[in-house]
Amino acid sequence: MSDHSKKLGVVALVAMVISSSIGSGIFGISSDMAGSASPGAAIIAWLIVGLGVLMLCLSLTNLIAKRPELSGVFSYAEAGFGPFGGFISGWGYWLSAWLGNVAFATMMMSAVGYFIPVFSGGQNLLSIIVASIILWFMCFLVNKGIESAAVINIIVTVCKIVPLLIFTIIAIISFKADIFTANFWGTLSGNFEVKSVFSQIQNSMMVLMWVFVGIEGAAMMADRAETKAVAAKSTVLGLIGLLIIYILISLLPYGLMDRQTIVQFGQPSMGYILKELVGPWGAAMINIGLIISIFGCWLSWTMLPAETTLLMAKQNLLPKKFGEVNCANSPTFSLVFMTILTQLFVFTLLFTEKAYNFAYSLCTAAIFVTWIMVTMYQVKFSYQRHENVQLLIGVLGCIFFAWAIYASGLEYFLLCFTVYILGMYFYAKARKENGCERVFSKKDLIVAGLIILGAIFSIYLLVTGQIAM
Repeated sequence: MSDHSKKLGVVALVAMVISSSIGSGIFGISSDMAGSASPGAAIIAWLIVGLGVLMLCLSLTNLIAKRPELSGVFSYAEAGFGPFGGFISGWGYWLSAWLGNVAFATMMMSAVGYFIPVFSGGQNLLSIIVASIILWFMCFLVNKGIESAAVINIIVTVCKIVPLLIFTIIAIISFKADIFTANFWGTLSGNFEVKSVFSQIQNSMMVLMWVFVGIEGAAMMADRAETKAVAAKSTVLGLIGLLIIYILISLLPYGLMDRQTIVQFGQPSMGYILKELVGPWGAAMINIGLIISIFGCWLSWTMLPAETTLLMAKQNLLPKKFGEVNCANSPTFSLVFMTILTQLFVFTLLFTEKAYNFAYSLCTAAIFVTWIMVTMYQVKFSYQRHENVQLLIGVLGCIFFAWAIYASGLEYFLLCFTVYILGMYFYAKARKENGCERVFSKKDLIVAGLIILGAIFSIYLLVTGQIAM
């Protein structure tokens, strides 16, 4: 078999984009969106987010094609802004991955709670105990060298797509235009009001960005594509496919019942909406599919942060300990270290009113660091090469993600900095291990100082109750 025949084509890559991006978020997006925006505001928000994420995808495909020697999404930050820049990007990517598992834990227990009421809500003590057992079981599996086999991916993908397809068909059949347009703009006057609509768009930003966590992984498969052009085309087509799925799933419920009713549903809200339409079997199907889907995603997202710290250790951004592997070629220290931190955050779910929302807000805020640094390097790289179109893509991407960080809640972004303080200790240790006389440059010290100040301020906001948990 020739090497060319082993390469991935458009269909395979588009499927990979969709599969890698769809997680638990879409199953709860109905109530999350209804609580933030009216139908009209939601449509505009999707258009803005779609264009912003497109800039990220185009930046990644451009950089992959022109800097194929770089490995890992954080390597672009290192190439553009030095070792400390690479650390900041990689640590954010790592942080986002395992914080996503905290959101998975809550959603899985909520889904189990549909069948076993004692787990209802997914954040009582019993739910935390069971989620913790699953968490350490995942660590054990990955440490033994268990990788995401093709059969697991197939099962997980089917469990994601089939319930979504059934929900969409039933929702389209049951859709009522008069309900959808009853309060289209969500304003007191019933008309389009810039201030009110923009506020709704801003409030929904974290919800929308959460479902795109993982989109960067698709562009990273470009080296396995038939050509770089195929990879770029597939990424854009995959993004369009995701937008169609997300927009349908999030907007159709507005035409089924009023916003207040949707908001009051528990998680996963898709299951409760389907229960209202077709009866208990609909909710059961959604919850079973979600449980299996999360199990597969959880396994993958346990491997991802461990692999990220492994790569960072190889590039001397973390101590050598993070790069040590066992006989199964798994980074045991990285896995256990990450699992302990995840466990600590899982325990905090006992004290939060909306645990799932809090967890995915932190996960999304963390990945913003990596995403915006990709677009920043796109700007620098394109400016140096005098590529005006690519420069414009990078600039638009930077503007969008800077606004997204603000709109999604700057407080969550700053709260992630608390874990960066721990990371900077490891970064400094790694630099000394590799004989660097000067750990931080003057610019690095300024950035490090801002991170510490941001972390202190976020703790103040948390203690004073200004960060919603």
